[in-house]
Amino acid sequence: MRALLSIAAIALCSAAHAQFAPQAGVAGSTAIPSSSPLFAGWATSCTVQRGYIDIADPPAGLTSLGDPANATGMSNSSIVSLGDSGVATLTFSGHLYNGSGPDFAVFENGFADPADPSMAFLELAFVEVSSDGVTFFRFPATSNTPVSPQVPGSGVYMDASKVHNLAGKYISGYGTPFDLQDLAGTPGLDVNNITHIRLVDVVGSVSGHSSTDKEGQVINDPYPTNFPSGGFDLDAVGAIHLISTGIDIAGPALQAAIFPNPATDKVNIRIAHAMGNTRLTLTSTTGAVLLQAPITGTTAELSIAKYPAGIYYLSISDDNGNTWTGKLARY
Repeated sequence: MRALLSIAAIALCSAAHAQFAPQAGVAGSTAIPSSSPLFAGWATSCTVQRGYIDIADPPAGLTSLGDPANATGMSNSSIVSLGDSGVATLTFSGHLYNGSGPDFAVFENGFADPADPSMAFLELAFVEVSSDGVTFFRFPATSNTPVSPQVPGSGVYMDASKVHNLAGKYISGYGTPFDLQDLAGTPGLDVNNITHIRLVDVVGSVSGHSSTDKEGQVINDPYPTNFPSGGFDLDAVGAIHLISTGIDIAGPALQAAIFPNPATDKVNIRIAHAMGNTRLTLTSTTGAVLLQAPITGTTAELSIAKYPAGIYYLSISDDNGNTWTGKLARY
């Protein structure tokens, strides 16, 4: 009997610390690239309730980076930052339904560890859905990331294989998939008529104001991210199984890409759909403006060699007031 109990205990322990799909680009990953033909449409509207720059210091205020419209249309690395406990609610030109496999994917702008592609800087969020826009139901999430030490606000990479059913699991350009079958049979939810998707920033603090997974386990992710771009950075939500009632919008008028990212000495900038002259602004995570310069044409090269290693934000704007903002990492 004792032997049987020991075997059962080992099995339970193994299940509790199960490994999940790894980072994008690693064999076995479930990451979906933004260019995938699986996507039938993209979110057409987004409202955001901003969260705190630091939930432990409310007087510091709320995050401010990005516009909710940045989260509409196809993934293009243009973001809106939710902040600690911030909430984004998205709708589509129709409704999602429970098809075969994943039904939608959420895009954030995490970035890989240059030394180990299985690790990445990740900021996480809970995902909830509703079939009436009033009552929301959360996907059962798991986080097996150790709760000690606290993952700091920057410079530390996490293992995606320890995370399941949390948005932000994958790096920029790759969506984290969600399968409505996980919520099938939930009273009050019609998984074949999903009208709203809601994202709730995970507060990654392990010593207070903590978010927990479905087992009550504290979720450890970067904290504090006490700057205007703190918390989960929402890029886009793509629908795979969508019954459309209209035409999806194309998203923000100005779109751009920066590569390589992360980088050590310089990055290339490629711009699409700009209207008129364009300008770039490079800022630190504290909001300090480091560089402002005009851009001629649709491509440019930016030297970052003189800046310390860390995270920066690159914004591009045109004469019509359109703005694109993306995260840039220097190592």
